[in-house]
Amino acid sequence: MLPTPPVVADGIALFLDMDGVLAPMAPTPDAVVPTARRTAALKAVEARLAGRVAIVSGRTLAEIDRISDHALVSGSGVHGLERRLKDGSIERKTPDAGVAQALDAFEEFAADRPGVIVEDKGVSVGLHYRQAPDEAGAAKGLAAELQAETGLTLQPGHMVLELKTPGADKGTAVTAFMQEVPFKGAVPVMLGDDLTDEYGFEAAAALGGYGVLVGPERETAARYRLDDVDAVLTWLEAVAKA
Repeated sequence: MLPTPPVVADGIALFLDMDGVLAPMAPTPDAVVPTARRTAALKAVEARLAGRVAIVSGRTLAEIDRISDHALVSGSGVHGLERRLKDGSIERKTPDAGVAQALDAFEEFAADRPGVIVEDKGVSVGLHYRQAPDEAGAAKGLAAELQAETGLTLQPGHMVLELKTPGADKGTAVTAFMQEVPFKGAVPVMLGDDLTDEYGFEAAAALGGYGVLVGPERETAARYRLDDVDAVLTWLEAVAKA
């Protein structure tokens, strides 16, 4: 059984996933909205850690900003494919040509399947079937076929299949941040809930830090665990006061 992470602030850098970690899972991507508690916790912990906090999510930077109410500057979106540095500058990968093909195919698939949602992120495209779980098999088959045809990276998530431009993940984002001020020299701590966050856990461990799994126990590279979003916010509030 994984223990609760220690409440320490000095010398650490925090990398936080959004959905399932800072915000509860919702039926549709746009159903997640800002909350006063989340915004306050992020601002407080960033101040305590002298800016060493970044959200590292599968969502776009624009969505990260919307949900976090612009609480932080540093952040990485679309599984490392876009990254905003502390000075506000943004690095973004050039979209692979296959993304447009996948978008067309996903939209055709969703057209006559109520509840299936297509999310265009520019450098990737997601197919959400949370509201149409019976379509899981067909969705996975289509995604695998497109991955083979296009060479895009297939990234499964919580009832979502994402085809993305290759060359980045949450681990590469954490590693890049750790080479820059104000993160450089700190101990990286990555909080995440699903398989996409394992890259972040592994990167944090490789750099002398650790991962914190959010949610039920499972096989993971994380060293610690928190139960849910409420437990994450409570821990962040404690770290801000440490």
